[in-house]
Amino acid sequence: MVISRGFLGRRRDGDRGGRLPPGQYDVGDRFPVLSAGPTPHTPLERWDFTVEIGRQPAARWSWDEFQALPHEEISVDIHCVTKWSKFDTRWSGVSLDALIEAVSAPMAAFVVGFSDGGYTTNLPLADATGGKAWIVDRYDGGPLDPEHGGPARLLVPHLYFWKSAKWVRGLRLLDHDEPGFWETLGYHNRGDPWLEQRYSGD
Repeated sequence: MVISRGFLGRRRDGDRGGRLPPGQYDVGDRFPVLSAGPTPHTPLERWDFTVEIGRQPAARWSWDEFQALPHEEISVDIHCVTKWSKFDTRWSGVSLDALIEAVSAPMAAFVVGFSDGGYTTNLPLADATGGKAWIVDRYDGGPLDPEHGGPARLLVPHLYFWKSAKWVRGLRLLDHDEPGFWETLGYHNRGDPWLEQRYSGD
C-alpha cells in the first residue's frame, strides 16, 4: 500500500452528533490519500465506462457520453478502514441505479467495481442500489483529482472507503459473490464502519 500525506490524525472532541463511527477520528479539513499502487492517468479521450453482465459488455459510455448522463449532488460523511473519517464531503456523479437500469440482469445479486490498475471491490447489489452508491467525477465543486480517484471513482459512503474504488472503469453484475482485491487479502467482505467490520472475522 502506498500511503501519502495526511495519514496520521487524532480523535477530536465530540462525535458530530453521533456521526462518528466507533474507533474513528475526525480529520477535519484534510483529505488523506491512500492507494494500493501508482496513480494511473488515463486521457479522457481514451476513458470509457462499461457495465458487464458476467464478463460480457452490456453498456458503454465514453467520457462525453458519461458527462451527459443525469448527475446528482451528494453530501456525505466518509470513513476509512485506517480509522479516519471526513464529514460533509461534496461530490457529483451518476447513481449506480441509473447505470444498472441501463442493462437487463434479472439474476444479478452482486456487483464488482473494476478499475485501472486491476483493482476490484465487491458489493451485494443491495449495497450498490437504492440511492446508496454513485460513480462520481467531481469533488468539492471541481474535477476529481487523480490522487483521489479521478477522473471517476466509485462512492459507497455507508461502507468503509476501500469499497469506493478509485479510477473505476466499470461494473460487473454477477449472480454470485466475487471478493475483490482487499477482500482476498483479509479485509472484511462487507465493511460496515458502524459494526467495525475491518477484517475477516470482525
